[in-house]
Amino acid sequence: MDLLTPLLSLKNVDLVYTVRSSVFKPPLKIGAALDINLDINPGEVVAVVGESGCGKTTIGQAIIGMMKPTAGQIIFDGKDISKMTKAEFKAYRSGVQLVQQNSYAALNPMRTIYKSLCDPILHKGLAKNRKDALEKAQAAMSMVELDPNDIDKYPHELSGGQRQRLLMARAILMKPRLIVADEPVSMIDVSLRISILNLMARLNEQLGIAFVYITHDFGTARYIAKNGKILIMYLAKMAEYGDVQTVLEHPSHPYLQALLTAVPIPDPVIARQKRELPLKSIDMPSAAAPPPGCRFHPRCPYATEICETAEPELLPHKDVLCACHRVTEIPSWSLRGDLNE
Repeated sequence: MDLLTPLLSLKNVDLVYTVRSSVFKPPLKIGAALDINLDINPGEVVAVVGESGCGKTTIGQAIIGMMKPTAGQIIFDGKDISKMTKAEFKAYRSGVQLVQQNSYAALNPMRTIYKSLCDPILHKGLAKNRKDALEKAQAAMSMVELDPNDIDKYPHELSGGQRQRLLMARAILMKPRLIVADEPVSMIDVSLRISILNLMARLNEQLGIAFVYITHDFGTARYIAKNGKILIMYLAKMAEYGDVQTVLEHPSHPYLQALLTAVPIPDPVIARQKRELPLKSIDMPSAAAPPPGCRFHPRCPYATEICETAEPELLPHKDVLCACHRVTEIPSWSLRGDLNE
């Protein structure tokens, strides 16, 4: 049992978008993330993984305060953010930072690195004056392995990897306790991705910053959250949640089993032994009109009548939480097919 007091908790959080137009009368409501329960401990790394449209980015937006929950609570440092005073909410917004996927869009092309780094900490009162801000900005640049002498450059003068490091420097200048990294390496050359992941791991270890790492890539999720947890999302719902090594080595939910079946394996011996898990359909249903019962049942090879009518709860199974009616009945799965014999 985890005795740590969570840094941030999502309790039964629903995040629903309302689409208003002349076409939809009444307005269309789309559940982007529903009944989310998640604890993030101080210094912990939690990976949130799923297909496009599953709700993982929406969860990140809620965590940083950009989106207000339709239902449920977000608790930061023991306080419901909806009931915080203005000063408490300001501290929360500084303490939880976002590193975006698209560094091109996240940086103002008309502002130098100096302006991008110094103005926020001056505005927040985290620097005494411009000289102090400059010193702090250059120290942050060194920490993320950027040349402090480049502080007068513009974003277009940096490479994609350098811009991503700049976003990280801007985040840590706010002295955050938690960083939400939304697919931070997906737009970077493959050869540079490991360096950004190593940077995040170093910031996590040296500064004690917790990370929520949002991705669709199991390889990077396993690497960055190797000692943390992983949340598997499917069509706005939590499918499986637990320790990253346990979840990925012995997946319980058929959706996760199917996803891992599709991951290429470099070891030819293991690849030949891998058990395939063909889906009934490769198409994800629409989030605007999800199927009844288990949302995965139209694609699941193990679905029965109960899956079509009743929505499964996220319940303990062995050492993880899993939302599947038949989790105790379906065959166990691992990367090695011979482990299931």
